[in-house]
Parts: sequence; C-alpha cells; structure tokens
Amino acid sequence: MKKYTRIDYTKVELPEELLTSFAKALAPEIRKFYDSDEGKAYFEKMAYQTP
Repeated sequence: MKKYTRIDYTKVELPEELLTSFAKALAPEIRKFYDSDEGKAYFEKMAYQTP
C-alpha cells in the first residue's frame, strides 16, 4: 500500500486571482444570509456573546 505524504495547508500559496474570484462568489451568499431572518437572529445572538 502506498504511503501518502501529508500536506501542510498553512504553507500553500494560492493565486490572488483565485482568492478574488472565490470572494466575489461567496460575498453575495454571505450577504443574503445576513439579510434573511435567520441571519439576523444569528447576528443578534453572536453580538451579545462577544465582548
């Protein structure tokens, strides 16, 4: 059986274009969540739990 080497994911460098496109795709989804009733309730709960 072949042994696999472990990858240290903290040292992986990603291209800036990849990170930018990921952020552009994810940001609207995050915004939709926090605009929903469920997201607003979650935000209220978390706002009171953090100092």
